[in-house]
Amino acid sequence: MNVTQRYRYLYKPLVFAAALVPLLWWTCAAFGLFGLSLGADPVKKLEHECGKTALNLLMITLSVTPVRSLTGLPQLLRLRRMLGLFAFFYAVVHFTIYLVLDLELNFRLLGADIAKRPYITIGFTALVLLLPLALTSTNGMMRRLGARWQRLHRLIYPIAALAVWHFYWQVKRDVREPLLYLGILALLLGYRLLRWQQLPEDAHPRAAAPGALTSRYGSATAPGRT
Repeated sequence: MNVTQRYRYLYKPLVFAAALVPLLWWTCAAFGLFGLSLGADPVKKLEHECGKTALNLLMITLSVTPVRSLTGLPQLLRLRRMLGLFAFFYAVVHFTIYLVLDLELNFRLLGADIAKRPYITIGFTALVLLLPLALTSTNGMMRRLGARWQRLHRLIYPIAALAVWHFYWQVKRDVREPLLYLGILALLLGYRLLRWQQLPEDAHPRAAAPGALTSRYGSATAPGRT
């Protein structure tokens, strides 16, 4: 089995299964299986854990390009799309739990929360911005959009910042964990900025042809290819 086959038939299924572990854990905890529990406030627990899992996967997706560059393993890029789509999936689950279990499908209350509660405004904005990235993550959409595809998928960077900001504002007291995510995001974006500055002038995004940066710099995309 060559490297390409290992990634396709071994590593990708393993990553797929690992990404489903949180969902399996919450399902078992919801039904009290294996002694697992969601605690005194299961809805809030599920909301928090789903949101944090989405954020974790978003950070892992953004980490693929620097890890690929540092390790010299281009096959890692084959995992980006799946990781990014799982980040979107858990973000949708996070929002669905909030809408269905917390607000009980009260869309009027949802509108009021989005308008009046800043951390919900920020989180909802991040989710809305993620949607077109998920819908255009296929190879077909990449070819159809051409240069616009890469510009669209650079939204992943403000989306990641909004997600961390949402987490920071949602936490009322101990902000150490959100600040840790902020530090990780700063490192990931700082690495990309450093690599961008090292590119020849004619290879910068404004001057490069569509796809010209993919092999040298790492496609600046999300949720599928960041």
